[in-house]
Amino acid sequence: MTTGKVESSPKNAYSKWQGKTLSSRAGGDSTEESKRPSVESPPALELKVLPCHLEYAFLGEDSTLPVVISSTLSEEEKKRLLCVLRLYKSAIAWRLSDIQGISHAYCTHRILMEDEYKLVVQPQRRLNPNMQEVVKKEVLKLMDAGLIYPISDSSWVSPTQVVPKKGGMTVIMNEKNELIPSRTVTGWRVCIDYRKLNDATWKDHFPLPFIDQMLERLAGQQFYCFLDGFSRYFQIPIAPED
Repeated sequence: MTTGKVESSPKNAYSKWQGKTLSSRAGGDSTEESKRPSVESPPALELKVLPCHLEYAFLGEDSTLPVVISSTLSEEEKKRLLCVLRLYKSAIAWRLSDIQGISHAYCTHRILMEDEYKLVVQPQRRLNPNMQEVVKKEVLKLMDAGLIYPISDSSWVSPTQVVPKKGGMTVIMNEKNELIPSRTVTGWRVCIDYRKLNDATWKDHFPLPFIDQMLERLAGQQFYCFLDGFSRYFQIPIAPED
């Protein structure tokens, strides 16, 4: 597989990318600013409105490096929590360039193919101008962080699709003056249609534990901890030969 070089300017890189295939992290270039960790050069982030049981706290100076904590904590609990978070703030990612990924020695993903499979190169589906702009911004963001880079002769090509991020329910009036429940669109998510590739790969028959067993372990517990991986699919390295 031949890899194309990513230009130093993200906009130039995007124009070079059009018509080519993008591959995941393998040492793509990025700007000097994006290479600096957020704890040294805090990014300007747009804070979203939070529900009443959550609030923002800041680990850096001048209201930088925001984190989301529970608003029901006492002042002493908040103080102790923020003390720990500030101590280990270098382990938190505020932007894609902060992601270091998982060491190859710990985990490497393998793409195992079926014995008889055919290489599939699919054309890109037509996207409207709004969706094209969404894809462009996402591609530039990932290329600037060095997580993807363009290649010119991939054996597999899967099309890009843009789907809406749906929020809560709302009520709208149709042309017949009827009230119809509908979901609000809060944004867009860029996805890749890997169905053809998935058909040619080995299947893991037991990828997740049974839901009822998980609920039994959680029942009766007072505290629940959730770990949400930030762009987690870019953190697991893939074997170079795959």
